[in-house]
Amino acid sequence: MRNMSDHHTHVQEFFAARAADWDSRFPDDGPVYAAAVADLGLREGDRVLDAGCGTGRALTSLRAAVGASGVVVGADLTPDMLQAAVRAGRDRDGRLLLADVTALPLRSRSLDAVFGAGLISHLPDPAENLRELARVVRPGGTLALFHPIGRAALAARQGRRITPDDLRAEPVLRPLLAGSGWRLTSYVDRDDRFLALAVREG
Repeated sequence: MRNMSDHHTHVQEFFAARAADWDSRFPDDGPVYAAAVADLGLREGDRVLDAGCGTGRALTSLRAAVGASGVVVGADLTPDMLQAAVRAGRDRDGRLLLADVTALPLRSRSLDAVFGAGLISHLPDPAENLRELARVVRPGGTLALFHPIGRAALAARQGRRITPDDLRAEPVLRPLLAGSGWRLTSYVDRDDRFLALAVREG
């Protein structure tokens, strides 16, 4: 496991440098975010966390899914990302929280669902950190691990090859989730979408 404070500094520096133009770099991602949120199966009045919410691109869809009576929280480690979310007006759709998803200031079993876009590759200790997400979700609640493009397309964009130990590979992800309180229920890895859905075990 990496040193946590070093890891946090690295993540903050990475995203702070990219916050200002993050949305303009990926202007066409809105519909795929909305489709992923739809697959989370949220209901009116549900309580949902966008873990590592960045500029809050999922918050509007999450708010639409849970309605006015629901609770939407967007947590991110990088102040610049949250400031960009406020500039985009997305703080109207959810409560923004400057917080580390590896140690959430939320009560146990207080949520119905967690949405995590591009999250898993930035977790310093994935098994432990997924366990923390499980802590704040009620049994039977859901988790969506999402990326607007699939593993192969992302690797090509980054100029690298997919390796068998890739955290998002199904044979790696399924037991990782199972050991952290989640059961993988659906797995899609296409060029235009990555979405793993899991249910919080009792």
